[in-house]
Amino acid sequence: MNATMTPSTGCGGGACQCSGGAETTPAASINGIALHAPGANPDGLTLKEIAYGELLRQHAVQANLLPRHTGLVAPELTDAERQVIETMVEQAVVTPQPTEEECRRYYDANLAKFVVGQALHVRHILFAVTPGVNVQALATHAEKALLELLHKDAPAGLFEKRAAELSNCPTSTQGGDLGWIGPDECAPELANELFHQKQTPWALGVHTKLVHTRFGFHIIEVLERRSGKQLSYDDVRQRVAAQLAMQSRAKALHQYMSLLVGEATVEGIDLEWSDSPLVQ
Repeated sequence: MNATMTPSTGCGGGACQCSGGAETTPAASINGIALHAPGANPDGLTLKEIAYGELLRQHAVQANLLPRHTGLVAPELTDAERQVIETMVEQAVVTPQPTEEECRRYYDANLAKFVVGQALHVRHILFAVTPGVNVQALATHAEKALLELLHKDAPAGLFEKRAAELSNCPTSTQGGDLGWIGPDECAPELANELFHQKQTPWALGVHTKLVHTRFGFHIIEVLERRSGKQLSYDDVRQRVAAQLAMQSRAKALHQYMSLLVGEATVEGIDLEWSDSPLVQ
């Protein structure tokens, strides 16, 4: 008698991968410890937070600060374990305090950052960079509009007209008018361009170059200016010292986390020190 042949569906073992089913992506791991259970799919940011936590937990275990974990999946850290890890990092990461000379040098090199009361009355035309947009074509379009506005024969009211037609900002209905803004009231890239340059402050009128920020390309016109007051070194000495200490800590954390990542076997995830939740 001939046996009826049926298609094979695998051997039935729980770990069998011969059944022809859909492949699953292996969990990311640190030194062989999976960062999430099979089937879980944490988003990229959450996965990196778990990865750095597990990296530090394992380092604390090696230092005999935490008990060894017997499972194959990274455990969720308790508040007590987090405190142990934070203390470990604080003791390991030495943050040198800036010297008086370093503080003075930073102040002298960044005088524009220590002016209070300065403000500009600004209007703009925003060419927004959105997903899928041809950035080069957008920049060319913005440059063409800028050249038109800079032309010596540009008629009065042209800026408002072009803002209404072209700007992707809600201020387009007000001719692009942003009102009076200070360095803390606009995007950092714009604040740096408008307020923090070492050279002569922006003149009134349409700026001769596009300003590129995280939002896109801006045509900027300065209508009025309030100069503000330059703070003395003594006024900002503590602020400067705190800023430099923060930079030193970020650098020290960079070195510390880079060392831990370099010593570990990291699979299924790309860890960059700048992504670490420790670096704030």
